[in-house]
Parts: sequence; structure tokens; C-alpha cells
Amino acid sequence: MKIIVTGAAGFIGFHLCKNLLKNKKITVIGIDSINSYYSRSLKKKRINILKKKNFFFKKIDLINKKKLDLIIRKFNPETIYHLAGQPSVLYSFKNPYSYKRNNITATEVLCKISKKYKIKNFIFGSSSSIYGDQKRFPIKENFKKKPKNYYAITKYKCEKIVEKNFKVSSVNFKIFRFFTVYGPYGRPDMFIHKLLNALKKNKQINIHNKGKNLRDFTYVDDVVKILINFSIINNKVKILNIARSKPVKNIDLIYKIKKIYRQKKENFNFIKTVRGEMLKTHGCNKKLIKNFKKFKFTELDEGLAKTIKIFKKYGI
Repeated sequence: MKIIVTGAAGFIGFHLCKNLLKNKKITVIGIDSINSYYSRSLKKKRINILKKKNFFFKKIDLINKKKLDLIIRKFNPETIYHLAGQPSVLYSFKNPYSYKRNNITATEVLCKISKKYKIKNFIFGSSSSIYGDQKRFPIKENFKKKPKNYYAITKYKCEKIVEKNFKVSSVNFKIFRFFTVYGPYGRPDMFIHKLLNALKKNKQINIHNKGKNLRDFTYVDDVVKILINFSIINNKVKILNIARSKPVKNIDLIYKIKKIYRQKKENFNFIKTVRGEMLKTHGCNKKLIKNFKKFKFTELDEGLAKTIKIFKKYGI
């Protein structure tokens, strides 16, 4: 089986590739532009971990139509996982063009080429941020979308691009909305790894909204298991939340991490709520569980322990 993963040097893309490669019958081409949004060194470390006989890496920009067309035509994959994109809420206020280019335009290019070569399966990684602030919880897939920032707007537009291209085609597509994914080798700009780096360097920790924000933290291995086994999902089901569905206050998360990390010193700096940030994420996973039956999500304490163990060992 041949599979392409875009964003292979990214956090979720790396973990997906690592797990796919456990099956020696699978050949993976990882695509990534290795941009400078965050540490290129970390991205290169992830790729070096993946370099096995059945993994090939292509450093290209997805909006390069000629190169992308050539790769897909020659490799002829059965499945494409589209996980590449410009992440982060805060950065979208500073550089909206990057989101239009790397999310919207890149998805348009990839979808058109995938449709041209009649790819069997197209899996898109979306975000819980498209829901914005809701009044009812847990958030179901059919709730009204209220994106609060340009990052969320572009992810929702990408969903529409995927649907438009593949709704009337032979391509089997799925859209997964991720809820606050965390785990080993995480992005340094995300809350948990920012906190771990602050603890390591004994620096002050900035906490928005007095730590009252709630997040539905979902362990990366759980996300990957669902992505790999997408074929067991009913063909009529096209959009699914991936959420543990047990939100935790950020301040409680901090104390859990400090306990596991064995750091007792209080070094907090409470700051106001950040523009465009959601106050609460809490996804409904009933639709997901209906398709995966006995699936069990990793408990937060267990996932944090695994994350911190890798961080202490490798510093990433």
C-alpha cells in the first residue's frame, strides 16, 4: 500500500508516519516544506527518526503544482493524509497571508491533483477552532460554526474545498476535527511544551485568563489510531470530531504537569484573555465511538507522563 502524508515533519504528521511505518507492507512518502514558523531543527529531527526503507521524504511547497503533480502521478498513492498547514491562532493576526497561502491555496492545489488522479482516499485534518465559542456542550459536528480568528476561518474554508472537490467523485473523503492534540515531540509554541520549556529553564509561566480556559486535551496516539483505521467508519459519515470529551482547566493541567515534572516552585504570571482564543473546547465523540465501538481514549495523566518522559530524555 502506498500512502502520502503532507505535513510529515509536523507534530501529528510525524506521529502518523511513525505508526504507519510499523506495517512493512506500507510505503510512505512524507511531504513538508520545513518552513521556519517554528524550529526547523525539531522538524529535521522528526524526519531523521522516520527515515526507514519504506519512508521517503520530499521537501516541497504544496502550492508548487508541477512538483506535486509529478510526485502523485509517479507514486500513485492509494491514500493521501492532508495534515500540512499553517498552525496557531495568535500568529494568524500577525501574518494572515501565510494562512491563505499555506491552508487555503495549498488545499485547493492538492485536492485538484488528487481528483485528477482519482485517489481512492483523501483524509483531511481540520480543527476544533472552527466551532468558536459555543453555549452548549459537548460540541457536536452539526453545531453552527463560529470561527473567531483567521486560522479557524481558513480551516473551515479548507473543509469546504475538500467537500466541493470530492462530494461528486469516486474519492472517499473524511474530515477529522482535532481537539487540542498533545504528546511527545510536540510543537514548542503549544501550551504544554511552552510550559515544559519554562519549567526546564526555570522561567516565569504566562497564564491567560487566570487559567480558567478549558481544553479538551486529546493524546496524539489516539488521534493517529483513528486516522489509520478510518476505513471502518461508515462511508456516509464524512466529518468527525476527535476528542477525549473530558475538558480540563488550564490551571489544573499546570498543577498536573508540575507534579509529574516534580517542580514545586510557583512561578506564574497571570495575563488577560488573548484575542481570538476560545474560552472552552469540549467535543462530543459519540459519533466517533459509534463507529469505533470499544475505542478507549488515553487518560490525561498517562498521556502527560509519556510526554514528559520524552521531553526529559530528549528535550523535545
